[in-house]
Amino acid sequence: METLAALGNGFAVALTPINLVWAAVGVTVGTAIGVLPGLGPALTIALLLPITFKVDATAAFILFAGIYYGAMYGGSTTSILLNTPGESATIITSLEGNKMAKRGRGAAALATAAIGSFVAGTFGTVGITFLAPVVVEFALKFGPAEYFSLMVLAFVTVSAVLGSSAIRGLITLFFGIFLGLIGIDLQSGQPRFTFGLPELLDGVNVLIVAVGLFAVGETLFLAARRKHAPEGVLPVTGSLWMSKEDWRRSVGPWFRGTAVGFPIGAMPAGGAEIPTFLSYWMEKKLSKKPEEFGKGAIEGVAGPEAANNASAAGVLVPMLTLGLPTSATAAIMLSAFQSYGINPGPLLFQTQPDLVWGLIASLYIGNVMLLVLNLPLVGLWVKILKIPEPLLYGGILIFATIGTYGISQSPIDLVILYVVGGIGYLMRRFDFPTAPVIIGMILGPLAEQNLRQALTISQGDVTTFVTRPLSATLLAISLLLVLLPVIWTLVRRRRA
Repeated sequence: METLAALGNGFAVALTPINLVWAAVGVTVGTAIGVLPGLGPALTIALLLPITFKVDATAAFILFAGIYYGAMYGGSTTSILLNTPGESATIITSLEGNKMAKRGRGAAALATAAIGSFVAGTFGTVGITFLAPVVVEFALKFGPAEYFSLMVLAFVTVSAVLGSSAIRGLITLFFGIFLGLIGIDLQSGQPRFTFGLPELLDGVNVLIVAVGLFAVGETLFLAARRKHAPEGVLPVTGSLWMSKEDWRRSVGPWFRGTAVGFPIGAMPAGGAEIPTFLSYWMEKKLSKKPEEFGKGAIEGVAGPEAANNASAAGVLVPMLTLGLPTSATAAIMLSAFQSYGINPGPLLFQTQPDLVWGLIASLYIGNVMLLVLNLPLVGLWVKILKIPEPLLYGGILIFATIGTYGISQSPIDLVILYVVGGIGYLMRRFDFPTAPVIIGMILGPLAEQNLRQALTISQGDVTTFVTRPLSATLLAISLLLVLLPVIWTLVRRRRA
């Protein structure tokens, strides 16, 4: 009952006229960004981070959440009609969706993707509503030692999952930790890693790094690999109303995709790629017409799209309850919390109930808005694909520059922006993941703080991390995640 009462208060916040406008703007911008290939919610939210200095926190996060959910919807349009996945999570959608479009069933593919996204997004938001308070009660048992061990687990999982190799993930993670430690050490009062520059005494603003990596770096990378002869956009043919056969074959995959996507998305570094691939494999095994897979099976669109959107909802659970970002977009949103001086975690539900429950309520509202936007306005979104890429990339760089300069009016910030952007381009060029940089930058100082607090409480006894059961369990899981790939590789070599 307490949860329902809190959700009711959240709807009272989300249904105010100004917050409804922010939600509508968020889902519209998110859908448009999702349609444009190569761009995503992380880049868009990074570009909009400077508004946190002017806009109320609740309104800003309703906007960001709308962009996040909207991009999940819009990504299917590019995958189906252009055969160009905007993000790795929509690769599976393009396998069957583009085949359906080439067979003249593009409208049915877009419809099952939109309705499946609505079903998954709604049930995923229900999961946030009732699971988040349970996680909060569990997290309140954490002390400094447990939080440090949890962050070690986050570091291990993020470096292992968000990249082509664990070594590359760790390199970018430690680069982020290094950036987070620049400035004055709060305990000793001594400057560190400032290189004699007084402008760095206050540290490097995480917003500038986020914009540099995800806006400047990503734009340079996209411009560098721009196609000279892109594949044509397939026209939307057929009725947007699905046939009875389409409904019958889509309902099961929608719910199965939701059941797979939400729990995996809620896991540390679970991501959206694993559940979409798992959902596709499951539907192929369960289908009564497996011969259609690879030729345009509607189940291959319905299931993965539902899994994609459900995992997006799941990502918000650890971010809000534990302060752990498990995706690039969650990391950017976490940096926005910090710009407001708000620390996500179990106390967030007590200290900022209007923000948290208003945000959750806005997800229900945004899902309805997205369904209305995506079904009848598909033709409008397709026209966005005709924007000349040089104008698009140039506009992104202009917005990034203006927004960064507006934070502090410091030329040094612009230098940092483009230096980090150049590093971001090189990271993308040589397949180094960028998300661990932001995660390391945010969690690194927090891990250091909790390490110091735990050692202070234990009077310097480092065994406190292994004598406390919960802390020891988290460290053991981290060790297993490091050792299991090595052991598996050795076993395969021995068998070979």
